Amino acid sequence: MIDLGAKPYNLDAADQKWVRDTIAGMTLDEKVGQLFVNMGASRTEEYLTEVLNKYHIGAVRYNPGKAAEVWDQNYILQTKSKIPLLIAANTEAGGNGACTDGTYVGFEVKIGAAPGELGEKYAYEMGRVSGVEAAAIGCNWSFAPIVDIMRNWRNPILSNRAFADDPDRVLALSRAYMRGIMESGIMPAAKHFPGDGIDERDQHLSASVNSLTCEEWDATFGKVYSGLIEDGLPSIMIGHIMQPAYQKKFNPGMTDDDLLPATLSKELVGDLLRGQLGFNGVVVTDASHMVGLTGAMNRRDILPTAIAAGVDLFLFFNDPDEDFAWMKAAVEDGRISAERLQDALERILGLKARLGLHKTPREEILPSKEEAMGRIGLPENLAVASALTNDAITLVKNKQPKNLPISPEKCRRILVVSVSGPQNPISRAFGGGGEAKHPADRVAELLRERGYEVDRHESLLDKLSKMSPEEQAEAVKNVYAGKAPISNLTDNYDLVLLISKIDGMMQPTERVMWPATKGTVDIPWYVFELPTIYVSTATPYALVDVPQVKTYINTYDDKPDTLESLVDKLEGKSEFKGLSPVDAFCGKIDTRI
Repeated sequence: MIDLGAKPYNLDAADQKWVRDTIAGMTLDEKVGQLFVNMGASRTEEYLTEVLNKYHIGAVRYNPGKAAEVWDQNYILQTKSKIPLLIAANTEAGGNGACTDGTYVGFEVKIGAAPGELGEKYAYEMGRVSGVEAAAIGCNWSFAPIVDIMRNWRNPILSNRAFADDPDRVLALSRAYMRGIMESGIMPAAKHFPGDGIDERDQHLSASVNSLTCEEWDATFGKVYSGLIEDGLPSIMIGHIMQPAYQKKFNPGMTDDDLLPATLSKELVGDLLRGQLGFNGVVVTDASHMVGLTGAMNRRDILPTAIAAGVDLFLFFNDPDEDFAWMKAAVEDGRISAERLQDALERILGLKARLGLHKTPREEILPSKEEAMGRIGLPENLAVASALTNDAITLVKNKQPKNLPISPEKCRRILVVSVSGPQNPISRAFGGGGEAKHPADRVAELLRERGYEVDRHESLLDKLSKMSPEEQAEAVKNVYAGKAPISNLTDNYDLVLLISKIDGMMQPTERVMWPATKGTVDIPWYVFELPTIYVSTATPYALVDVPQVKTYINTYDDKPDTLESLVDKLEGKSEFKGLSPVDAFCGKIDTRI
């Protein structure tokens, strides 16, 4: 039996009795349903009650929405469910992960860039703000903090979502985040065990491997998870990531063909996490539609294999009827043993009891809607993001000190050039990007407001979009005939400012997409011809594709306050304080020159 009186549950005898009595009173369908985290397809009462009554789900992670909409949804869920629910949000960067009108504080790498103990202050604040806003609308669980260690600059899924490349820094900031969010009664789920940031692949799109030796893993990811478990970490999200060294250590007869992602690995969940690290809390899979999982075996086998390996909660149905039937069949035929099912249910209900959900009248689990709306977007919480921006923007490289600061007297004529990468319209829409302007447009506007003469460069791709197919064909044919004298630049401009937004979310790579026009101003070849400054507003690793640039800045996002602060720092009105928490030089010699 699980020790529900120990960390992270800390339940008294009465609470433990509720857990075990409730399980004893469940039907088989109700027990199976508790293993699932549903992703809602609708917020209507009809849909929500149908899911509760038909599938008896144990938890929910919903689609993004406004605070008022999410409050309504969660009120229906908690008042209509037979057993209170775990309701999760992705508060990775602030309360905006719980509701779209919540407070964005900053991506993990931005917090990591705040020097010294300021990073811990902002990590705590991000947790605190996330907790206040998520709890207001009825969430009690968060798929954060991200505790991966960014050791591979080519990794497109972490990039700005990892605190640092140093395990001590990651542990300190993760601990601070956990303290902040738990103040509001939100249970954090650290992710993605056994650790991302070593491979360069994205588990949404392919398999992924943490290739560290056991000793290397112990000194990095093991240190982070051990520290958080010691602090009472209540839950962990398992990634679709192999860890061959430990899998083979615990199963010496295993061959490469036997390796499975951690989500399906008894060696990693049962032996490493539960056994060696002593984790007593709840384990949830990462999203079950990712190819890192679905490519491992038939889905009918994936579901029971995950639970049998030691996972407690399965994240998302594919088809609810199919998935539920496959999970139930595995319980009935013994692939999921009665003991393993009881173990998972005790952990799930134990976490609900830790939250006090069983003691709270259903209508009172959420604050009143009026009170809840009053906790979203508070001015003092919004101010945290601005303060973080001021402390985090990083002057990574400045080999031409004369480039800074800028002023209308020194460099009145500025050419602003936008730089982008491959874009996934779906992930961009979910990230709130949609058809928003490129940050280069806003920077150009800010500079004009401050007295500069600014030209906004129009790329070949911009021009082609305005042409007929016949005109496009003719323009492309003549692309290499479009070279111009260098004096066209040096006679007309005092500075070129390149503003980059390269976001590789849900792409195999996160790299710049240059136009097929060697020698034009899109690519900064002219760094010795006139002052040139390159600013990355997304990935902190853009320097690898412009190593010739002598002045390079990371802002970590392109929020309006960030761009204003950037211009202040370019003009010397505010100093650059940030220290890169990752290797922005990407391990290359030429990026440092």
